[in-house]
Amino acid sequence: MQLNQYAWIVPMLPCLSATFIGIGLLSFRNANRSLRSFYAISSIIMLVIAMILAISICWEQALGSEPISYLWPWLKTDFFTLEIGYLVDPLSSIMLLLVTTVGVLVMIYSDGYMAHDQGYVRFFGYLSLFTASMLGLVLSPNLVQVYIFWELVGMCSYLLVGFWFTRPSAAEACQKAFITNRVGDFGLLLGILGLYIITGSFDFTIISERLHDLIVKEAINLPLITLFLVFFFMGPVAKSAQFPLHVWLPDAMEGPTPISALIHAATMVAAGIFLVARVIPIFQEIPFIMDLVAWTGGFTAFLGATIALAQRDLKRGLAYSTMSQLGYMMLALGIGSYKAGLFHLITHAYSKALLFLGSGSVIHAMEPVVGYNPNKSQDMGYMGGLRKYMPITGSSFLIGTLSLCGIPPFACFWSKDEILTDAWMKFPILGWLAWITAGLTAFYMFRMYLLTFEGEFRGNLPVNSSDKITKDHIFSENTIYPHESVLSMTLPLIILSIPTILIGLLGAPIPNGIPGSDWLSSYFHIVRLSEHEVENYWIEFLLESFPSVSLAFVGALSAWFIYGPIGSSTRNFNTEMDPIPPKPWNFLISGIYDWSKNRAYIDIIYNKIFVLGTRIISRFISLIDQWIIDGVVNITGLLTLLGGESAKYGEGGRTTSYLFGIMLVTLTLPIGIILMKLIII
Repeated sequence: MQLNQYAWIVPMLPCLSATFIGIGLLSFRNANRSLRSFYAISSIIMLVIAMILAISICWEQALGSEPISYLWPWLKTDFFTLEIGYLVDPLSSIMLLLVTTVGVLVMIYSDGYMAHDQGYVRFFGYLSLFTASMLGLVLSPNLVQVYIFWELVGMCSYLLVGFWFTRPSAAEACQKAFITNRVGDFGLLLGILGLYIITGSFDFTIISERLHDLIVKEAINLPLITLFLVFFFMGPVAKSAQFPLHVWLPDAMEGPTPISALIHAATMVAAGIFLVARVIPIFQEIPFIMDLVAWTGGFTAFLGATIALAQRDLKRGLAYSTMSQLGYMMLALGIGSYKAGLFHLITHAYSKALLFLGSGSVIHAMEPVVGYNPNKSQDMGYMGGLRKYMPITGSSFLIGTLSLCGIPPFACFWSKDEILTDAWMKFPILGWLAWITAGLTAFYMFRMYLLTFEGEFRGNLPVNSSDKITKDHIFSENTIYPHESVLSMTLPLIILSIPTILIGLLGAPIPNGIPGSDWLSSYFHIVRLSEHEVENYWIEFLLESFPSVSLAFVGALSAWFIYGPIGSSTRNFNTEMDPIPPKPWNFLISGIYDWSKNRAYIDIIYNKIFVLGTRIISRFISLIDQWIIDGVVNITGLLTLLGGESAKYGEGGRTTSYLFGIMLVTLTLPIGIILMKLIII
């Protein structure tokens, strides 16, 4: 029995869970407090069933099942037909597996992280709807259905980023994310409509075929189709936080940490990469668009890495890391390295989910220490030495750090190294940019790890006599110290550590003939070799990967010398987190730190141009409306009033007076007309 025909059940299950929770929140508000565990368990079970089905569908595709598209008419007229349905192919099956596996672990983690939050039930409802929207997006067979789920994903991110909407920072962050993505989504809508005007279809395959035929026959305006594709690309640029629409992503950290993990690993930012991967056959028809994608990704990767260098906020540092890694993926797609880009999407997803959930565990442990202040509980200046208090969190965070830095044999090494190699071959400048970015990634990731988990703890707060200390707190001499998180939070960390270590080995050579080898080598950058070719391959592979691995080690060692035991002995960590450079380097290092802390000054520039500029234009328009438009109306009314007021005094009731007036006008009017004609002549 083929399970492809039941793929629609995968997004339907979390959607039903979200619907059930929504009905409960609206109809049985008082009973929801006693049903918290029931809602959470039912949501997790629904997504677990969806995950099992997704695994089965993915396995069928691996064994050689043909891609299948199921379509039904939705809107049908004499001139227009719109169909809905779902598409099951290797790309969608891989994304189904990724979203469901990460989603299940995030839901389990959320049970512990959000246990004491008043919005616990509402959070699980949003989480289920968010997961269902992303699953619906990856199964969409045409651009209209993609756009519908695209907007649902954006709506859910808006709700979850602003989940703690009573905080002004959270309310501003969700508005910023919403407005920034509206810019990209408007461009995407224009691109979709433009492609329909040119090709007469919303189907991916039909658009690609018709566009190719039109270009070959020279029956199309190339600048026009290029413009439409640029508009289309604006959607993925905003969703996947590519320059210049990346500014919403760091502020989105105001939401609960579990949703940050889901956004950065498998849903919102992955949606942009997925859509570009889906329409790559269309983009490849216009070389300029492919170059635009590549250069946008390369610059975004470098920019994100430079901004992450000196971030104090743990989650914001990871957010800029995500921005940089998404740039790598976009770069790979732009240079035509489809397999390497998709492979990095998978390896990065598990690694980044592990890192974000690890950061959430740290924040959860730091909150009672620093007084439940978000500005302190996420500040690495108040951390340090947490590995001895939180061994599971510390070890798992180190695994994620090693993977993201590209250290073999961890997951991201295999995909990132392939991207670097392909970038060198396609555009040497982009190769240099990506290579430098790899070194910066190793530096800032180890900086985050060392400041958080190594050295001495810097967040001690004395306990007042009135403070309530639970038995879970580990304290000594009237001081609270962090402690390891509960099982529901540490278990997902342990499970995510496994793919973070092992899944990259899919990039290693595999023998011919094993089940699924054809499928794997087609959709991942996997080399299939005979036994006698393996030895020569490994020698060549090690030589090619040596530069990138060496640079990663240089970046990691630099961070160790500055923030490790050697660097920490030269400064007082209680008053400063970063070292004070010597005078010859003071200007350069201070400039780098200011660049990072001010987010490359891009937010400041946007504030000056768009925010303040919009206010100035609004005030100018208000003055025009007040003094010119309203002035004309007011003067017209005033003249009418004065004319009527003066005319009433001519109403004397005497017929002779009226006759005199009529005769006067009758005589003077022709004279006036004659004078006017003479003047004109």
